[in-house]
Amino acid sequence: MNKGSNIMDVMQRFSKAMFIPVLILPIAGLLIAIGNILTNANLLAVFPFLDNPITVGFGTIISGSLVTILQNLGLIFCVGIAVGLADKKKGEAGFTAMLAFLVFINAMNKFMTLKEMLADPENLRGTGQAMVLGVQVLDMGVFAGILLGIIIAVIFNRFADIEFNNAFNIYGGTRFAFIVLIPVVVIFAILMTYIWPFFQQGINSLGGWIQNAGNFGIFVYGALERLLIPTGLHHLVYTPFLYTSLGGTEIINDVVYEGSRNIYYAEMVEPAIRQLSASVIWDARGISKMFGLIGACLAMYVTADPDKKQKARAILIPAAFTSFIAGVTEPIEFSFMFIAPVLYVVHAALSGLSMVVLNVFNVRSIGPNGFIDFLMMNVPLGIEKTGWPMYILIGLVFFVIYFVIFRVLIQLMNLKTIGREDEGAETRLYSKKDYLDKKSGAYASEYTAATSESNTGSIGMTVVDLLGGKENIESVTNCYSRLRTVLKNPDLVDQEALKNETQASGVVVKDNNVQVVYGVQVGSIRKSVDQVLGFSSEE
Repeated sequence: MNKGSNIMDVMQRFSKAMFIPVLILPIAGLLIAIGNILTNANLLAVFPFLDNPITVGFGTIISGSLVTILQNLGLIFCVGIAVGLADKKKGEAGFTAMLAFLVFINAMNKFMTLKEMLADPENLRGTGQAMVLGVQVLDMGVFAGILLGIIIAVIFNRFADIEFNNAFNIYGGTRFAFIVLIPVVVIFAILMTYIWPFFQQGINSLGGWIQNAGNFGIFVYGALERLLIPTGLHHLVYTPFLYTSLGGTEIINDVVYEGSRNIYYAEMVEPAIRQLSASVIWDARGISKMFGLIGACLAMYVTADPDKKQKARAILIPAAFTSFIAGVTEPIEFSFMFIAPVLYVVHAALSGLSMVVLNVFNVRSIGPNGFIDFLMMNVPLGIEKTGWPMYILIGLVFFVIYFVIFRVLIQLMNLKTIGREDEGAETRLYSKKDYLDKKSGAYASEYTAATSESNTGSIGMTVVDLLGGKENIESVTNCYSRLRTVLKNPDLVDQEALKNETQASGVVVKDNNVQVVYGVQVGSIRKSVDQVLGFSSEE
């Protein structure tokens, strides 16, 4: 395997680990939104029955308690990444990470105290310092958790299996890994005391460049986030903007919040704030998901061959519905991503352009996923605070733009989208491997798994067999819509059967990393696969 492949493997593994903390945060956000609904003054005026001590009190508790998560993202990312990158004993890895994080912040605080580097704790604004779990340290934000999580995972994987004999046995295993971590974490804390201010300056400069780039910076951000979908690394683009100073910094009730999503969560429960901050634009990526891709689906349907329209409709309607409601776009994007890549480039450009238009019209709505999230996170806050009707209006405009451009390009370039396949070809969704196979004229798969659902009685058994069997699977994880696996031999994957027998929307193969797109049901499929493989959270 070449150097580039090794780098991609590392990036893929890191991206999988990032999903552990990243995917839990939207849940907290939705619960905060529910709390805000129950305490929203405008809503209580319309529905007086909600204005009672029980529902208002419950909403206040929900909102106030979950906002605390946003103030401790360093710890959350530290534990989440350590668990994600641990090869085994993941529960103990998470516990070790929590202990190491406590050692880190206190070691940094003590060293800064000795060096008389601590600022006035009553006036930390602009000092580059912050209170973390009640300890005053440099304000590294989520980066502290990311860096520590990686360090902890490397040390844990290296030393967690070392055992000792006789009286020293108690110090073996994961306890020995923690013993090794203590001096490493202390040294890291001391080094960061000197190094981090330079990184912070660089981060601020990057954020400043994007802000100064104005609409061009927003366009690049939106387009790049879509272009990286095939690699599975797209969330690495937007995560720093959502949870670090790259996405903006605001002071709300004397508390500093960094990142677009964090600022939004804090502002949504603050009635004194009449309009959300402009930083919300970094989390307004849903125009293409809720409206644009629906127009693309309509264009593919109306341009389908007459005798294939019924099959095309059966494929496109569920895919469009999933994208609109839940923001899961892979089923649609895989339908043209590799068969007609020019459409995907146009899609990425339009996605970036939609964010620019939102910014030009000063729309302050959050819209990262589908319509359910959009309604929950915007409508209760009111029109003045979010401008959500304008978001929908712009979305409808882009629905038309997508439809017109896709229809023209499909007909002008005779693109083989769903329903326009060559004679004898099957009307279905496609994957990257299909595209490569079509260009080479032959399928590269050297193995065809023979499975029977009646014999196995399990979707998990079918998936495992079609991935080359138990012995071929090294690890299994999942994100919001994809089953992510690392295989010993990816050539053993039967992509056709995965799509036909397990209803996968697509398959992405990159070296030993194989991702199978299932959409919102991926969680249950992952659980079934784990049962077949005998995997558990500790493995």
